[in-house]
Amino acid sequence: MGKNKLAKFAEMATFDHVIQAPYNKHDHRDHELKGKWSSNFFKNDDPIILELGCGKGEYSVALAEFFPDRNFVGVDIKGARMWRGAKQAYEKGVRNVGFIRTNIEIVDTFFAAGEVDEIWLTFPDPQMKKHTKRLTSTNFMERYKRFLKPNGIIHLKTDSNFQYQYTLAMVQENGFNILAQTDDLYASPLLDDVLSIQTFYEKQWRERGLLIKYLAFQLDPDKPLREPDVEIEKDPYRSFGRSARE
Repeated sequence: MGKNKLAKFAEMATFDHVIQAPYNKHDHRDHELKGKWSSNFFKNDDPIILELGCGKGEYSVALAEFFPDRNFVGVDIKGARMWRGAKQAYEKGVRNVGFIRTNIEIVDTFFAAGEVDEIWLTFPDPQMKKHTKRLTSTNFMERYKRFLKPNGIIHLKTDSNFQYQYTLAMVQENGFNILAQTDDLYASPLLDDVLSIQTFYEKQWRERGLLIKYLAFQLDPDKPLREPDVEIEKDPYRSFGRSARE
């Protein structure tokens, strides 16, 4: 690991709004904050919203600034990226945002039933080869059901047509209530100050002329989930993890 990354990890360890519990250091038990985020972390009863796969954390911080009466938690395994958002929140004094450096596969060990109001998925890896790894698969929906409030909202923002079409098919297959959808956000009347927030990756995709898609739906906790049996054309480009400078 380079010196720059080591320095970022060291600084992150000093932030009281950052929890570092990756899978390889996880003891496979529920985290001590599970069910206590309002009382012990944020120290208020405002709604809690997660950004899963938060990358550099710029969306989480911007959302927290837009909505001071809501609490936000960015989750990602890439600590060197997350450091930027965590440091920005610290320097700006944004108190209603926190971060967890961990694997999203174990996110349900951090939150109790009904503890989370909404989930944002901003430009996740579409995982075109294996559906169980997609953050909008029924595999992950089962995890989200464990801590999302009944009919809690899930937002997807993506450059990937594959991810968008797959998620739309999953939502329709399971009869979830669609609140908003567009395959061209910046030409849509849905665009507002919140949806105009651009992450590092979104700026890359837009510079390449890719259309940004958005889908918001409610997850029904009482319905048994069915994986859609559909063939979707794969994206002709790599949507995640490029070597572009960060």
